[in-house]
Amino acid sequence: MPSVVSFPAAHEEALRHKHASPMALRVRHLAYQAGPTPILSGIDLDLTTDALTVLMGPNGAGKSVFLRLIHGLLQPTVGEITWDGQTLTKAIRKQQALVFQKPTLLRRSVRANLQFALGLRSLANRKERLEQALEEASLTDLASRPARVLSGGEQQRLALARALILEPKVLLLDEPTTNLDPASVLMIEQIVRRVRRQGVKVILVTHDQHQAKRLGEEVVFLHKGHVSEHTPATDFFSNPKSDAARAYLGGEILV
Repeated sequence: MPSVVSFPAAHEEALRHKHASPMALRVRHLAYQAGPTPILSGIDLDLTTDALTVLMGPNGAGKSVFLRLIHGLLQPTVGEITWDGQTLTKAIRKQQALVFQKPTLLRRSVRANLQFALGLRSLANRKERLEQALEEASLTDLASRPARVLSGGEQQRLALARALILEPKVLLLDEPTTNLDPASVLMIEQIVRRVRRQGVKVILVTHDQHQAKRLGEEVVFLHKGHVSEHTPATDFFSNPKSDAARAYLGGEILV
């Protein structure tokens, strides 16, 4: 397992300043239907702070669809999604990054995957950004290796590094540690904690209650396409208000 990388306080302080004002998400009357099947309906939600938000709920609750909607990959059937009072323009989407459960990597080296991401923007200090991204993801020693021969955990760290190299204000994570070994989970969680300290707004989908407790500051619990609870994480795990959340935390199968 690669060693944990620490970074100068000045570097983190600079990024905290860059993200001093978190992007505020406002969702009203949101619904999404795939053919005849309703996936989400009647969702009103405000995420206005930089608290790390965990989306939880049983399979089919609409968590992944919700992420794709607020990132603009899907269009709502009805309803409104705004970030800082603005609709999902191309400029707003450029300030966000979405990492999927199964990373999609180019048939290139680790370094070339990151260079491709940098090529999407006109940015200064590209070489420094690239080396820093490799170091932060503990991938420096693997920089020349083909991305698709990496282990699952290494691939996911590369996907995170590629997402973060452009310094987004919002990081959306869809089950990023599913089926990974404990060491890989730890390393990815360390990256998530670091970007959270830097002021990036993180919205994380996970089924792992232990992970949600370790990382979450607030929980949005979805059930049958509706928001059943939106509450501080400590309150959610100690005293859930909805019957569905109590059953879910108690290990019952929800349908």
